[in-house]
Amino acid sequence: MADKTPQESGARVATRIDISKPGLTREQMYFIRHIEVEQLKKKTQMLRTRNVVTGLAIGAIVVGIYGYTFYSVSQEKIMDEMDEEAKRARLQGPKTGAN
Repeated sequence: MADKTPQESGARVATRIDISKPGLTREQMYFIRHIEVEQLKKKTQMLRTRNVVTGLAIGAIVVGIYGYTFYSVSQEKIMDEMDEEAKRARLQGPKTGAN
């Protein structure tokens, strides 16, 4: 099972400070909160940048698909060719009472 209490470490950076202990001074509490706010700002800025890049990439893909669809539809002449072939076949075919 995981131990709930942090391990004691000789490293100054790795030690955890329990902010609920009454032994911390007002300046220490202010410093801890200040550092936490700065870390939160840094993380949200990174997330915001990543979200903007992702949004621009998705938007570029959508615009590309949209543009390609219009381009390919404007190039599509199959239906026009089929209509012309059908018209020629009607004109060249035998004249009967059913035509």
